[in-house]
Amino acid sequence: MIQQTQSGFDFLEQLASTVEGESPLGCMQCGLCVASCPLGHAMEYPPRKILLRAAAGHIDLLLKSPSVWMCVGCYLCSFRCPRGIELTDGLWPALRDRAMQAGIQPPSELQEALRNLLKYGNVLGKSPRQRLQWAEGLDVPVLDLSKQPQPVEVLWIVGDYPSYYPRNQRVARALARILTVLGVRWGVLGAKESAMGECRMFGEEGLFETLVEKNRQVLQSQQFEKIVFSDPHDLQAFQHYYPRYGIRKPAEHYVTFLADRLSELKGRIVRSLEAVVTYHDNCCVARRCRCFEPPRALLEAIPGLKLVEMERNRDDALCCGGGAGGMWLDAHIEAHGGYRLSNERIKMAARTGAQILAVSCPFELSRFEDAAKVTGLEGKIQVRDIIELLAEAMDLAEKETG
Repeated sequence: MIQQTQSGFDFLEQLASTVEGESPLGCMQCGLCVASCPLGHAMEYPPRKILLRAAAGHIDLLLKSPSVWMCVGCYLCSFRCPRGIELTDGLWPALRDRAMQAGIQPPSELQEALRNLLKYGNVLGKSPRQRLQWAEGLDVPVLDLSKQPQPVEVLWIVGDYPSYYPRNQRVARALARILTVLGVRWGVLGAKESAMGECRMFGEEGLFETLVEKNRQVLQSQQFEKIVFSDPHDLQAFQHYYPRYGIRKPAEHYVTFLADRLSELKGRIVRSLEAVVTYHDNCCVARRCRCFEPPRALLEAIPGLKLVEMERNRDDALCCGGGAGGMWLDAHIEAHGGYRLSNERIKMAARTGAQILAVSCPFELSRFEDAAKVTGLEGKIQVRDIIELLAEAMDLAEKETG
């Protein structure tokens, strides 16, 4: 028992010394984290109980619990913790890392994503040589800096899903057109691009450090003024974790980059979009980065568009369920009493009377489109990226071929 207790305290003390925020040993057991977590009701061990059990020496019991693989990184527990304990970025990844070190493997779907990251540098298991397939036949030039290194204003990290997943490739092509029309000098890394490393949230610290070192070498070989990310999870990893390894570069999400050029965008808008639209505040752009108004400003710049709000919005928005490995954890979560958060969120969007649910994260297109099918809302509400709506208003939308 003494050995168990020491093991639990070791875990908490190590956590306190390696993450930002207050020591987890200062938890006052208020339970606000449990009440805030959208899956807290289904967890055998939500954050409060994890800290309590660890302090009591029951670390082995925790590691074997399905709860370890039920966090989807929404950040609400950390955001609301009155003690300022870093639960999302600290406790959960550390617990998962400890579980894997003890030989306890994550659900099979997440294991496959990790294997893909290790072998191919992306979660989808695609060849790096296919990184630029999204740009095939594109009507604007794409500068591949891996083949033609030169100074640029913007190094655009396209991301895994926009690079490889057909639905997201349309969004990537639209952003390429918008950047070009705005006169931005931009380039991409092509086959040299790798995931930034949200896998740290999966608990794979070693794989994360491998990706950090790989990306360090690539970034050092390029000249650019700032990085623009399509995927806010990539931005989150880069802004919050890379500085610990001495890597600091100006970086932002495409929403804030375009919002800073709102007057130029307005001058390029030539079409109205008569539609009622509601916007989903994704966890990384909104709750983590406190970015609430820029995406709404972009939408409201489109003539004819009427923006309405869901009952949970801004810092209280319900997560789509895709972060921290959640894209590969739906079956596990449902098997242990949880539910797909995207299904509930699409119903919230529909209750506003909106015709379009606007998003700003690559995960959300597939998650919400799938949710619309499952909930019987397919054909009643569309899911569109903000970029797609802007491109349509600027007459830069994907041309349908017949």
